[in-house]
Amino acid sequence: MQRFLSAPEIDFGAIRDELGISEDYGAEAQYEADHAEDRYAADREDRTDLPLVTIDPPTSLDLDQAVHITADADGFLVHYAIADVAALVAPEGALDQESRRRGTTIYLPDRSVPLHPRSLSEGAGSLLPDQTRPCMLWTIRVSADGTATDATVRRARVRSVAKLDYAGVSADAAAGRLHPSIALLPTFGELRRRVALDGGAVELDLPDQEVIRDGRHWTLRLAPHTPADMWNSQLSLLAGMCAGRMMADAGVGLLRTLPPAEKDAVTGLRAAAAALGVSWPAEATVGQFLAGLPKGHPSTLALMSAGATLMRGADYLVLDPAQERPGADRMRHAAIGGVYAHVTAPLRRLGDRFATEVCLAITTGQAVPGWVSRALPTLPRLLRSAGSLASSAERAGIDLAEAVLLAGRVGDRFEAVVLHAASEHRRARVFLTEPAVIAPCDGEPGQGERLTVMLRDADPSTRKVAFAPA
Repeated sequence: MQRFLSAPEIDFGAIRDELGISEDYGAEAQYEADHAEDRYAADREDRTDLPLVTIDPPTSLDLDQAVHITADADGFLVHYAIADVAALVAPEGALDQESRRRGTTIYLPDRSVPLHPRSLSEGAGSLLPDQTRPCMLWTIRVSADGTATDATVRRARVRSVAKLDYAGVSADAAAGRLHPSIALLPTFGELRRRVALDGGAVELDLPDQEVIRDGRHWTLRLAPHTPADMWNSQLSLLAGMCAGRMMADAGVGLLRTLPPAEKDAVTGLRAAAAALGVSWPAEATVGQFLAGLPKGHPSTLALMSAGATLMRGADYLVLDPAQERPGADRMRHAAIGGVYAHVTAPLRRLGDRFATEVCLAITTGQAVPGWVSRALPTLPRLLRSAGSLASSAERAGIDLAEAVLLAGRVGDRFEAVVLHAASEHRRARVFLTEPAVIAPCDGEPGQGERLTVMLRDADPSTRKVAFAPA
């Protein structure tokens, strides 16, 4: 039996220094955040009567979304409140410019570095329970067949009544004691998921690698997605698809796009399934095939990991009414199965507040504000750069944790599953469940194969870990 691995200290600060990530926002931007006031307070609809709830990780304080779902004839009425960051950030001021420089919240295991100072992201802008907050309130009607039939967005003030978390919501659903505001969430989420898969959506249900502090020690673990993760994601996807359709129809805004998977990638996935002895029903789309795989099986982990090759080419597309409208295929997000936009995480992602302002203008029949129109063409480059930095930080944090936790164990043996076979340009990659490590492996083990590997290298200074077949 392998002994549990942990480390008392890991210095993630060195990664922040290396990548130039800091919580110094500058004096002007910090002042604006500390003294943020709602610029639209006089024009808001009072919806503090709505018993909205938030669903987030237990320790999160930057709460972007709150929800309330009721029955509507034979369908659903969804009220979805999104933090109104644009009301708290002066257009083209110091804080706005600083947020454009950052682009996104950066996450490392010991702490995040927020897009906006914590006084705003975890204070005045956050939909914390029992606090009256400005929001962008989406009202979306969904029919019995899962189709969104009507969507509007407007400025409102709301008051969340409870801060819930994914594990708790999943447990409450299993026990039949869900909060009344989300009693219909499982039914809604499952329906919307079926609609998405039927429309060609693809979801990769791989457990997350998490580096966590367990008491005074750091450990690596797997965090499988709970049912509530999926149900809650369907709310965000619904709002994003409604926003995307609004902007595509109006010919103005900012879309999140993904081209269709290349034929070679789909052919490769089919070949991998055949090699692993996994049947692919003739009538099943890629998304339906992946969704039907047994959870936790080695072949499922390998195929889900291989499915990532279908998701290449994600980008942002600016719609400008003064220019020729792009073709429908270019506006689509292939993995979501429709037109889509990011509008549900403005505290953590730069583009959302601008896209939401476009949707508000469309809903109310007003012109898109000048500060939004001026910003839109600049956003794709900023968001691409921010996304790359966030990915680098996340990967570096996990790599460092893996190397520190395994240091001193060179020569030890571990049970592993092969996620990727070796190719001309890449070594094989193996997945260990204890500790939760993904790393290169020598040789040519087969995809999906279970095998015993020996730790060949674990160097915290280079953040490198490598294995060889035992």
